[in-house]
Amino acid sequence: MSFAEVLKQVKSLSYETIIFDTAPTGHTLRFLQFPTVLEKALAKISQLSSQFGPMLNGLLGANGSLPNGANLNEMMEKLEGLRETISEVNTQFKDENLTTFVCVCIPEFLSLYETERMIQELASYGIDTHCIVVNQLLFPKSSSECEQCNARRKMQKKYLEQIEELYDEFNVVKMPLLVEEVRGKEKLESFSEMLIHPYIPPAGGL
Repeated sequence: MSFAEVLKQVKSLSYETIIFDTAPTGHTLRFLQFPTVLEKALAKISQLSSQFGPMLNGLLGANGSLPNGANLNEMMEKLEGLRETISEVNTQFKDENLTTFVCVCIPEFLSLYETERMIQELASYGIDTHCIVVNQLLFPKSSSECEQCNARRKMQKKYLEQIEELYDEFNVVKMPLLVEEVRGKEKLESFSEMLIHPYIPPAGGL
């Protein structure tokens, strides 16, 4: 989704809650930086316009027309309006009562590393985050003879313990690895229930 669509959704107030399913860490961080970078750039353009606008108007003539036929004053008014909108979005992003970021990871080293990087960057941007969803957890039965399942569960437990230790003040939601895709309204509703009510592994699990 483009940033223009984000602006549109935030300004329209058509929904009580808007959820953005963001890209992997690097792309998401660039996306979250964009409002601040763009706001600063537009503020600089506005400042330059105030300083050199009268001189440019004198050179362009009374109607302030640019070579391509656009009007300088109208263009600057549109840019100023855009800057105000971006400033509003930026403010909403940093208001913990309006916006929060939910990190989703799997219990593996690289995913845990990326999650920590994301949380540190979000803190530097002033964006609230207090929830982590740990996905694709295995819960094999203690009597299971599946060596791969048991070995993977052992590895997952190690990283899950690290997550719980690092983020003891966060709400950590544990989601099981399912045997089928989550597609369709009924499966989505069933899956979402586990986000609200903690998943209870079957008895006899590791």
